[in-house]
Amino acid sequence: MNNEIPKKNLLSTQIDLSKFALATEEEKRQQDVMSESTTFFKDGMRRLMKNPLAVGSLIVLALLIFTILFAPLIVPYGYADILKVNGRRDKTAQNLAPMTWSVNEQKYMEETGEKLFPHIFGTDDQCRDYFIRVIYGARVSLAVGLFASVIVMIIGLLYGSISGYFGGRVDLIMMRICDIIYSLPDLLMVILLSVVLDATLTPLIEGTVLKALGVNMISLFIVFGLLYWVSMARLVRGQILTIKENEYVLAAKTIGTPASRILRKHILPNCLSVIFISVALQIPSAIFTESFLSFVGLGVQAPMPSLGSLANAARGGIQNYPHKLVFPAMLICLIVLAFNLLGDGLRDAFDPKLRR
Repeated sequence: MNNEIPKKNLLSTQIDLSKFALATEEEKRQQDVMSESTTFFKDGMRRLMKNPLAVGSLIVLALLIFTILFAPLIVPYGYADILKVNGRRDKTAQNLAPMTWSVNEQKYMEETGEKLFPHIFGTDDQCRDYFIRVIYGARVSLAVGLFASVIVMIIGLLYGSISGYFGGRVDLIMMRICDIIYSLPDLLMVILLSVVLDATLTPLIEGTVLKALGVNMISLFIVFGLLYWVSMARLVRGQILTIKENEYVLAAKTIGTPASRILRKHILPNCLSVIFISVALQIPSAIFTESFLSFVGLGVQAPMPSLGSLANAARGGIQNYPHKLVFPAMLICLIVLAFNLLGDGLRDAFDPKLRR
C-alpha cells in the first residue's frame, strides 16, 4: 500500500495534504478512549460519592432504616406490651437498666433453663421494653419526616411552577398569599387545629389506622400541607423565572406546545437540583418539628411512642434513669445531623453554581 502523500497541483483547489502529518500510534490510542456518556443525575451522584460526610450520612441512615424495619421481627416484645412472666404482670421489671433482666425473669430462666431476650435499653416505668419503644419512635419520626416532605414537595412544586411560569398579576397575587401564609405561627396553628378537629375527627377515625396516630398527628400533617410548602414554592418560582427565558422554552412556545408540557418536559427537569436539596433539608426540619410537638404533648397519642414523647416522659426520672433520656435524644440528633449533612452534600453535588 502506498502511504506517500500526493502533491497538490498548482491550479487545484484541493487541500495541500503535505502540510499535515500522520497521527502517531499514541494519538490513535487516545482517540480510542472515549469519555463515558453521563447525565445530570449520574454526574451529581458521582460528585456526591466523593463527599465523605455525605457518604457517611447515607451509611448511617441505611443502617438506621434497616434496624427500625427488622428489629421488631427479632425482638420478641411489642411497643405497648407490659412484660409478663408465667402469664402475670412482672412488677419487678420496672425501670430496668440496659442489658438486664427483672428478678422474676432471672428466676424463670433458672427454673426452666430458657434464655430470655435481654432488654437492650432497659424498661420504662410501665414495665415495657424501652428498646422496641425507641425503635417504633424512630419509625414514627422518620415516617412523619418523609411524608411531610412529600406533601411539601407536591404542593410547593405545583404552586411555584404556576406562579413562576405565568408571572405578571398571577405571580403577584400568588406570592402575596405566600407572604400571608409565611407569617402564620405553625405551633399556634397545630394547637388550634387539634382543638377544632378533636370533636370532628375523633368519631370518623374510630376503628381505622388513623386512630393510632390520633388527632394531634393529623393536625400536624394538615399544618405541613398548609404552611411548610412556602419555601419550596419560592425556590421553584425563582428557578422557573430564570429558566423560562431560555431559547428552548421560547422555541417550544412558538410551535404551540401546551404550558403543562413545557413545564413537565423542559422547565422542571432543570429544577431538579433545587428540588433535591430542598426535600433533603425539609426532612430533618419536619422530624425536629414533630419531636418538639410530641415533647410538649401535641404529637402521637399513647401508647404509640415518638422520640419526642419518649424524651418528655424521661424528664421526670432524669436523675435516677438518665439513659431513658439519652437514647431518644441521641437518636434525634443522629437522624437530624445525618439528613443535614446529606442535604449539604446534595447541594454541593447538584448545584451547578458550586461546581469547582
